[in-house]
Amino acid sequence: MILMVLADYLSGLGYKVLKAENGEQAFEILATKPHLDLMVTDFRLPGGISGVQIAEPAVMLRPELKVIFISGYPQEIHDTDSPITRKAPILAKPFDLDTLHEQIESLLA
Repeated sequence: MILMVLADYLSGLGYKVLKAENGEQAFEILATKPHLDLMVTDFRLPGGISGVQIAEPAVMLRPELKVIFISGYPQEIHDTDSPITRKAPILAKPFDLDTLHEQIESLLA
């Protein structure tokens, strides 16, 4: 449900949105789309993979890729102690869609 709401909202703002419902789809997008500016990922994803486990290799392959994490449990993201979680914004659920938009604009500026 969150995926649909975010995709509709961001599409409405003029962003081209590629959706992945699980880690496998996310890795497929990362493997087949040569230019991505931003990844917005939840921490807990279906299939037992975390957003951090997807974002880390994505940023290693594409250092310019910006990442925003969302989570109902933001401390879990910090607890991974991943270098990417130290610099990527983390939005705690529930969050305001305008706050997400502000974060995106800031990262892509």
